[in-house]
Amino acid sequence: MSEVLAVDLGGTKCSAAVVDRNGRIFSRRTVAVDLTSPNAPVLQIIHLAKQLSAPYPLKRAFRAAGVAVPGLVRRNATVWAPNLPGWERMPLASRLKRALGIPVVVESDRNAAIVGESWRGAARGKSDAIVFMIGTGIGAGILSGGRVLRGAHELSGCAGWLTITQAKTATRSGSGELEWLAAGPAIARAAQERLEAGEESSLSLIDCSSITAHDVAAAARKADRLAVEVFCRAGTLLGYGIANMVSLLDPQVIILGGGLATVSGLYLDSLRTAMLERAQPLSAPQVKVVVSKLGDKANLLGCARLAWDHAGKRV
Repeated sequence: MSEVLAVDLGGTKCSAAVVDRNGRIFSRRTVAVDLTSPNAPVLQIIHLAKQLSAPYPLKRAFRAAGVAVPGLVRRNATVWAPNLPGWERMPLASRLKRALGIPVVVESDRNAAIVGESWRGAARGKSDAIVFMIGTGIGAGILSGGRVLRGAHELSGCAGWLTITQAKTATRSGSGELEWLAAGPAIARAAQERLEAGEESSLSLIDCSSITAHDVAAAARKADRLAVEVFCRAGTLLGYGIANMVSLLDPQVIILGGGLATVSGLYLDSLRTAMLERAQPLSAPQVKVVVSKLGDKANLLGCARLAWDHAGKRV
């Protein structure tokens, strides 16, 4: 066989796929992440690899493996992932290399996403691009001058920490301001607060404490005024954050990814308007803001590309 193993490990789900050097995904499996112990997600990755390699031995099935993680990958290849218990300095690459017997490269999910978009997505052929991941949190994978931007401490792209207002509530959550105000949980919280203040909405039929961003999106699609306004406000705040990145990095394209990209129609206009209002005036009109067509495959394809390169088979 002539494929690589790509793994996208998130805080709640883990997906693994077999990918060839042209970016074709042949088979894929997804499981809920086992959080019962620090080693449990590692064992899940090994199990998925064995399932996908069958009936061949791992070394015959895969040239290499690439793994995306929801956190920081240090230069010594240890991983800090706040949503995975006990992952302060997880030596993921070395553990998987020993268990699988093949070369393994580990990368942050945001960097994997921009590599995937550059290889087979909306950043293909671009030297300067940003994938803006919006979900439970907010992060950005940045391609600058044809290279992934990493920073001195591998922390470039922590877009959730962009400061866009004078709000002081973010510091209580351990999240950055943009994330606190415009990510998925923020959308749910904004709707809850307005309902508790007595505003009318179809969302009042749902237990207020259990409302999610997807509930708000469903209501907004049905023209619920409160829900529409919550998404418009989130789009404006996201636009301010993106304006800062446009002014600093002058990208050719901004690609929206993550869970909330699937409902981008609810906030894309307000996001674009805010970006054009606040970003550097020569750069802003030239930047395309698009929604990823790769969806949840972006990280897997990025991991596959990194795995091919790590195996010495540049594509």
